[in-house]
Order: sequence, then C-alpha cells, then structure tokens
Amino acid sequence: MSNENKRKIIIDCDPGHDDAIAILLAAGNPAIDLVAITTVAGNAEIEKTTQNALKVCEIAGVRDVPIAKGAGQPMVRKRETAADIHGDSGMDGPVLPEPTLNIVEEHAVDLIIRKLLESDGDITLVPVGPLTNIAMAMRREPAILSKIQEIVIMGGGTFGNWTPAAEFNIYVDAEAAAVVFESGVPITMMGLDVTHQALATVEVSDKIASIENPVAKFVSELLVFFRQTYKDVFDFEHPPVHDVCSVAYCIDPTVFNCKKLRVDVETRGDFTYGMTVVDTLGVTHKEPNVNFALGLDHGKFWNMLYQTLGNYSK
Repeated sequence: MSNENKRKIIIDCDPGHDDAIAILLAAGNPAIDLVAITTVAGNAEIEKTTQNALKVCEIAGVRDVPIAKGAGQPMVRKRETAADIHGDSGMDGPVLPEPTLNIVEEHAVDLIIRKLLESDGDITLVPVGPLTNIAMAMRREPAILSKIQEIVIMGGGTFGNWTPAAEFNIYVDAEAAAVVFESGVPITMMGLDVTHQALATVEVSDKIASIENPVAKFVSELLVFFRQTYKDVFDFEHPPVHDVCSVAYCIDPTVFNCKKLRVDVETRGDFTYGMTVVDTLGVTHKEPNVNFALGLDHGKFWNMLYQTLGNYSK
C-alpha cells in the first residue's frame, strides 16, 4: 500500500499492556502510517510510560518513528496511576532489555502541534491514555483544531471502571477530556461499552502464542500478566484489550458499530467526576459530538491482530 493511501496517525499513550499491543498493531499494519508516538502519565508515571514506549518499539524494530515525552501531571488534579492493573513498571510481565532507542528532544505537545501544522489536515490523533497532551496542544495552539482529521479516543463509556461512574483515562484528567470533547473536532469514542467486548479469551491468547516471532511472543507474555490482574481486580475471566480498539478503527472502521451521540464530561461532581455523560436517548436535544462505538465484529477484529502480528519477522 502506498503512503498516500495509508491513514496517518499519532498515538498518544501511557503504556500499559493494551497500549503496547495498540502500538504494535499500528506499526505492523500496512494500512497505517505511524507519524509519531507521544507519551503521557497515566497507567504509570511519565518516566515509566516513556521507557515502555521505547521498549515496545525496540522489540518491534520500529526505529523511524519519533517518540516524544509528554505531560507528567494532569492539568489540574493530582496524578493517579494504575499499578494494580499494569504493575509498578506500567508494563509488568515480560522481561525486556533496556532500549537503545531514544526519545526526541521535543516535548510531546510541541511535536503534536508541529506535525499537525505541517500536515494537510490528514492526521488522526489516537489518544489511548489520559487526554492531557491533546488538551494542552489545543489550548496552546488553537490553529491545530482545523488540522485534525479525527480524534479516536479510548476512554469513557456509560459506566466506569475506576469509580462507579468514571473510566480511568477520563477520570485521571477530566478537565483535559472536557477540553477535547468540547473542541468541535470529529471524535470517535471507544469506551468501555465496546472495549469490554474486545476480550482476549484463552482461544485468542493461544492463537497469538502460536505465531512464531518475538513480537507475538511479547504480546502473549503481556496477556498472561494482564489476564491475572483483571481476574484479581475485576474478576474478569479474560482481559479487555481496550486501546487496540482505537487503532483497529483507524485501520477498518467497519469493524465497529457506531452511533452519533452527545457526550459531555463531568468535572464537578463529588461522585461522578470524570463521568462521560452519554445521551443515548437524545433527551438533552444537544447536537451529537461523538461517534460512539457500541459493538464490534469479533472475527474482523481478532483476524486483523493475528495477521498484523504475523507480519513481524521471526
């Protein structure tokens, strides 16, 4: 596939087991032109998530994609991490060597702004962690708004996983999320309603383990750890690969069943801070601002991942 026909994306992430798999799907799929990877504090502190991004790219042989370190704190609140899900490193499980790759000197927010301003308006932002970097870029340089083709978010939903009302990525920096959701930029949202359908079952894990290359082996090891923590913390039999959904949508939107809905972010509630308030019945009569994912084609989704992992060399 020629570069002209590839979808250009910037992944903004906080690796993270499912972030790592999302990066690998993007880097190995011929439909994607991975323009840059930016990191943010979320699943772990910024130093750890940045190191994890470098490690993922190292093992996958991704050496021509700039990796930039971003925000280490939310815009307003104190930082929270998810060590009980992802381990102290943010990507516990596999034992990996220290990366030889280095980050670029440019801050993630500056890189996002520059890449968008230099573009023809054909870059999709794929934030699969807290939205701090994206909101800060919008606030710093409003001219980027018209340059963003689409934002494909992993976050939110009609229920929560960090609080009863709020999903982790939105909860960690709801003020940033509010900036992004109110930006007017086209948004597709992969919330818990759909990501909890993207479960890495034993059959899925066995299929990945049968792919004979180091990248697939790495993913298999990630899923072993991730499966156990999701069992321990949430009593899930199989772990959901949340962030992979956002990249999969960029490759083939027909994998997902979506509906245009109004979504607002709660930033003041004592019990509902970080909630994405999804107007499923249109009761607010507000203009829909989100392409909201409701379901996915399991066959298409997993075959896409199997085929992409198979593209990596032995």
